[in-house]
Amino acid sequence: MTKKKFTWRDLSLNDFKVYFFSLFKAFIPKKKIKNLDDLENFIQTKSAWVSQVTLYNYLKTRMGTRYVLHFDNDEFMKSVDKAKWNIYAVALQDLSFFVFSYLKVNSNFHEMNKAREIFINILDDETSNNMPLEIIEDAKKKFEERFNSIKWDIYYNDLPFNPSALSLFEWAPIADELKNLDRKIVLNSVILKWDVIKKEFQDRIEF
Repeated sequence: MTKKKFTWRDLSLNDFKVYFFSLFKAFIPKKKIKNLDDLENFIQTKSAWVSQVTLYNYLKTRMGTRYVLHFDNDEFMKSVDKAKWNIYAVALQDLSFFVFSYLKVNSNFHEMNKAREIFINILDDETSNNMPLEIIEDAKKKFEERFNSIKWDIYYNDLPFNPSALSLFEWAPIADELKNLDRKIVLNSVILKWDVIKKEFQDRIEF
């Protein structure tokens, strides 16, 4: 099945422009999620959207009008690239667990192993977008650890996106003393973005 996907590209100034436009995509009517292919596309695109928007917004907020100048700093750009993939990897886990927990409770869906299949499919696809292999392997390992201990009946309603919120705080290439000042604002900004995705999922799911 061929499907149009929101994918990470090589980091460029254009990425910081594109993400502003992506903020308005929530207002475009979306088709219903009716099968596992639709679900995989939803998990991939929304995890990428939340990861990109929250990371870039935080960087731009902290850099102010000088943020463009940092594109000439190779070391900084490497740090941003590393951050985006690590945040995205956790976002994929969070959203995968959220949607399957929700489906188990609200749609009587019990094939939890499909969460693993979809997660691995997405990561394998991301190799073509230059997602580092070490991050992919680490993400698969952490997914298994979480999968084996997750409480499916309550996960979707029990702070399901805290790990990805914390990953933005951890990986964003911002000085630690500034991060400590920003902690509450940063974490809340991620949770608010996920609230938009949760609402969209509940409106679109039709399993």
